[in-house]
Amino acid sequence: MSKADQNEQIRSMTALLKARLSKKRFTHSVNVARAAFALAERWGADPQRAYLAGLLHDCCKELPFAEQEELMRDGPFPVTETEWLCKPVWHGVAAASYMHAELGIDDTEVLSAARWHTVGHANMTKLEEIVYMADLISADRTYRDVERFRKMAQNDLDKAMLCAFEWAIESVLKKETPLPVSTVEAYNFYLKKIAARSEGKSEPKAKASEHRK
Repeated sequence: MSKADQNEQIRSMTALLKARLSKKRFTHSVNVARAAFALAERWGADPQRAYLAGLLHDCCKELPFAEQEELMRDGPFPVTETEWLCKPVWHGVAAASYMHAELGIDDTEVLSAARWHTVGHANMTKLEEIVYMADLISADRTYRDVERFRKMAQNDLDKAMLCAFEWAIESVLKKETPLPVSTVEAYNFYLKKIAARSEGKSEPKAKASEHRK
C-alpha cells in the first residue's frame, strides 16, 4: 500500500471512529495512535501501521457484550477459556474480528496488535509491544505510574513491557477477576529475556502456549 493510500485509509478510519465512539473513547483512540506512531519511530517499527493499529484497538470497546461475543465467535481468532471468563478483555478480540470482517484489513500484524492489546502474550512482535505500551501511556492516561512507564517506554522497551505486565497482573489480582494465562506467560517471558540479556545469554524462545491453541 502506498503512503497516499495509507493516509487515505487512516482518514477514513478516523471518520468512522468519530461516528462510532463516544468523545472520550475517540480521544483515547487518537492518543493511542499518536503514542504508537512515536514509539514505532523510536523502536524501528512501521509508524503508519502502528498508528492504524493504535487508532482501531478499541473500536469495539463500547459495543454490548453480546455483540462483542458474536464478533469473537464469528472471527478467525482463537479465544482461550480464561478469556471467555473475563468480559473486559473481549473487546481486543472483537476489534480484530471487526477490523478483518467489516473494515477489510488483512494485515496480520495490525490485526494481531489489536487482538492482544488487552492481555498480551509471550514473544510479542514489535508492533504488538508498541500498541500494548501506547495504550498504557497515551496522553489521556493519568494513573499514578504513567510517567514512569512513559520514560521506560522510551529508554528500554523490554523493561517497560515487564513492568507493564507486572502492573497488569497486580491490577487483576486486586479485582479478583480471572487472569489470562497468556498474561502470566508474557510476564515470565520478559523476566527471562531481561535476565538473559544481563547475563549475556541468548534470548528465550516462546513455548507453545494456551494463546496459540
